Amino acid sequence: MSLPLRILLRLILTIILIWAMQKYLYSYVLVTGGLPAWIVIASLLTLMNLLVRPVLNVIALPLHFLAAILAFILVNGIFMGITVWITGHMEPDLVTMEIRNIQGWIIVPIILGFANWVMKIIPGKGEEA
Repeated sequence: MSLPLRILLRLILTIILIWAMQKYLYSYVLVTGGLPAWIVIASLLTLMNLLVRPVLNVIALPLHFLAAILAFILVNGIFMGITVWITGHMEPDLVTMEIRNIQGWIIVPIILGFANWVMKIIPGKGEEA
């Protein structure tokens, strides 16, 4: 599909979205002026998505990177928390595990995640795609 056609389609879909929001989300959105207002608002949103969004995406790239790192730490921290909880319910003579402080709860999940990533990519080195 050509770029002008994609822009036109996006504009039409945004007009429908504005109409639907003012009709069904009237507690949150107030649009007056009918169809001309929907067209103006949809045109502004379409132009901003076309011109401003790429710039904002570049500016926000560090935030995306930070969010990915935080999610990475959180997921691996949950895995470690579950592991500590399970081992806490086992026979102490058999196994114990404790992560001692906040730095440990940050560093250990990072190391675990990095090690899991390395273990995931190393076996794939000799395989054909």
